[in-house]
Amino acid sequence: MKSVLPVLTIVGAIFAIWYGAAVWLNAPWAHDVAARADRVLSLPELVADTWAQDKPKLPAPHQVAVELWDTVVGKSITSKRSLVYHAWITLSASLLGFVMGTVLGFALALGIVYNRVMDMSVMPWVIASQTIPILAIAPMIIVVLNAVGLSGLLPKAMISMYLSFFPIVVGMVKGLRSPDGMQLDQMRTWNGSRMQEFFKLRLPSSMPYLFTSMKIAMAASLVGAIVGELPTGAVAGLGARLLAGSYYGQTIQIWSALIMAAALAAAAVALIGLMQRVVLKRMGLS
Repeated sequence: MKSVLPVLTIVGAIFAIWYGAAVWLNAPWAHDVAARADRVLSLPELVADTWAQDKPKLPAPHQVAVELWDTVVGKSITSKRSLVYHAWITLSASLLGFVMGTVLGFALALGIVYNRVMDMSVMPWVIASQTIPILAIAPMIIVVLNAVGLSGLLPKAMISMYLSFFPIVVGMVKGLRSPDGMQLDQMRTWNGSRMQEFFKLRLPSSMPYLFTSMKIAMAASLVGAIVGELPTGAVAGLGARLLAGSYYGQTIQIWSALIMAAALAAAAVALIGLMQRVVLKRMGLS
């Protein structure tokens, strides 16, 4: 109970602020409509109106909850009005990009740790690559890939890979270099080969760093997939829901898509966390 109470307090505060902000931001429209009808709204009427507008500036939490229920539970998952359908489109690109980013990041980390030339040349470029805004580079990636006949899932996955490989590189470089000099000297004393040093010392030591990096990479990959859907005018995916909601002023739809994306990221990160506990426990590292 002691651990649950602080969480409930924070959640309650967030909802209170959210409801209050909905009244504040939606009140001008409510007053304008009432003035045209030559009416003056009382406080209860104002609150009720601001929490029930069709196209509010900020939807109330219960409006978003109703939209989520209708589009997640109330629609068939094969329907293009189902958030589950759109979430799967985005998640499939995210997972592909995440796998590609993890493989690329792991390979670059190996090169950086074991090759001084790569350490001096590649690592600065890896860091510099993340200074380019993804909104600027995403259309370029899509145009180039479309020019060579690659469209659909792969361009979005490439954008996800671009965002997700960086934390893997940084985490794995740190993890592979985490054994101290005494441990490395002990491996040399035992006449261990570089392969034995890697598999028996460096790789096990890097596992906590790898899983932590994977959690960050998974969230970044989801962001990349959504961003990749925006410049293409996609008709499916959470990015497409955000675009459609923006075009038609459907803020409730926008918020429901955002919360669905957050739920996807939370579920994926939780799954990686579960894998981390199982793997580290079997390796005797937890």
